Amino acid sequence: QVQLVESGGGLVQAGGSLRLSCAASGRTFMRYAMAWFRQAPGKEREFVAAISWIGDSTYYASSVKGRFTISRDNRKNTVYLQMNSLKPEDTAVYYCAASRVLGVELKTYDYWGQGTQVTVSS
Repeated sequence: QVQLVESGGGLVQAGGSLRLSCAASGRTFMRYAMAWFRQAPGKEREFVAAISWIGDSTYYASSVKGRFTISRDNRKNTVYLQMNSLKPEDTAVYYCAASRVLGVELKTYDYWGQGTQVTVSS
């Protein structure tokens, strides 16, 4: 069982930066691949970024590649999403997720956080 708690969301102007954090409970955190998804109002939840349990493999959605960076610190049971050059279309609730298998699909992930709101103003 893994419990996930996101933090770091907020309101930022276009072009600005935010860093999201996801703190995980459980002794087996380092065995889980981790990912970030987001959901904008009226839209389906979509993949943003994922990282393998050891941190040597990462995947990004094309819409964020080059602007966002996913990383993890297994000593702190935490995964991060550094978001730079933010755009109004990045506005969404961002969710952290965990899975035994690294992937980019929603159905791959078994554990989810409650989400943190990111709002980018133009």
